[in-house]
Amino acid sequence: MATLAEALRVHGPTVARSLSRTQQKVFSLITRCRTGALGGVQYQCTGCGREHWVGRSCGNRHCTSCGHEKTQAWVEKQRAKTMPVHHFLVTFTVPRELGSMLRTVSEQEQREGYRCLFDASSQSIRDVGAATKSLRGCKLGYFGVLHTWGRDLQTFHPHIHYVVPGGGVKVDDNGNAIEWRSAPKNFLFHHGTLIRVYKAKLAEEFRKAGLYDLVDPREWKKDFVVDIQPVGHAEPTLKYLAPYVHRVAISDKRIVSVDESIVKYTVRPSKSKGTVIRTVDGDTFVRSFAQHILPSGFMKIRHYGWMSANSKVRIEEVKWLVWLSLGWTFWLASGYAPQEKPLTASLRCAACGDEMKVVAVTYDAIVIDQTDQALAYFDSG
Repeated sequence: MATLAEALRVHGPTVARSLSRTQQKVFSLITRCRTGALGGVQYQCTGCGREHWVGRSCGNRHCTSCGHEKTQAWVEKQRAKTMPVHHFLVTFTVPRELGSMLRTVSEQEQREGYRCLFDASSQSIRDVGAATKSLRGCKLGYFGVLHTWGRDLQTFHPHIHYVVPGGGVKVDDNGNAIEWRSAPKNFLFHHGTLIRVYKAKLAEEFRKAGLYDLVDPREWKKDFVVDIQPVGHAEPTLKYLAPYVHRVAISDKRIVSVDESIVKYTVRPSKSKGTVIRTVDGDTFVRSFAQHILPSGFMKIRHYGWMSANSKVRIEEVKWLVWLSLGWTFWLASGYAPQEKPLTASLRCAACGDEMKVVAVTYDAIVIDQTDQALAYFDSG
């Protein structure tokens, strides 16, 4: 099966010199992931005693072979933070030319640009929410995930998805949570107000970061797109975002073939249930993927309000207030409430199904039996 790693091994060296040091490092890790070049981990079945040697995974967040376990763990962690209320998916974008500027600037300037997007959009949710009648005097809790791609990895489209519960916590003068207030199921904020505030805040953030003069003044006169969608319970939205949290732009299953000159991969056009096969030369594919590699150490997932780690109001307090407002406290304490099943599970032997345990780890290069697929999706970094 063709993979991203194979495409980068074949076509990466021809464009590597034109890439940043961070991009080159990512390419190096992906092409060596699970091959044995990074070392290996030995597992042994506690039942039948069968042994498996697995090449260490690179653990890089841009790698298509890594992140399965991390993704499942992220969904479980976020699920624990979500409230049993209706939610909204709020998406902030920028005009195409402004986005293109973020693609061509230096890594440090790109880091600042992405930070500006987060700061401007998160502050807009906070301020417009505080001014909304149904949420006045309330503290919101929400998180955002940065994406830079569209349906085709050749598209560079930076935008941030926020998952926002439909309500807020009423706080007293000392900042203590006293009551949960629910917003209407079909209305969170005034759409036009949110766009105007976001546009002004983004311009101000760009000025402070020294990026404002890099943008054509005509761009600020264009319409900025902010989308607010009621999505019901948060679970479907978490599952939608999950594949993009620890992977970037494209998955291995979308890559059809790789040869010495071209790469073929599938794309699902907008408003279509089917896919089409896109054929591009190798250099174009590599550069298209490289544009989505984030600056080293940049946080692409951020939490705000009572979801942030330093919030005075704790998530447990908020959840209790929501349960009180819904009248669930007795039902949840009774033991009859359904318990969510964990998504993560212990590693099992492909031969007998018993649990596997780690018996050895090496960081020296080893030769891996590529026919042993028992641990194909296990992150062994």
